[in-house]
Amino acid sequence: MNINDELINKLQRLASLEIDSNKLDSTKQNLSEIVNFVENINTLNLDNIEASFNAIKSELQMREDIPYNAEVRDLILKEAPSSEDGFFIVPKIIE
Repeated sequence: MNINDELINKLQRLASLEIDSNKLDSTKQNLSEIVNFVENINTLNLDNIEASFNAIKSELQMREDIPYNAEVRDLILKEAPSSEDGFFIVPKIIE
């Protein structure tokens, strides 16, 4: 993939950022190196390697949500500006 001025301008617009004109050449070179590295990864033969993560078959391990070690909770809440019944009290932020 060729990283040119047109692509840099598009990326700046999409990312809502501005690259200094004196850094444009180094930015183009860095992006080209990144793209080339990813293209090299795409050439690897991974046919016999099983995926370590599959989002489709993902199952979360569930555990019972049991609080433990109330002493730690009490130590933490002691440092809070305001707490009640084992919970932090915070100011209301939504009207």
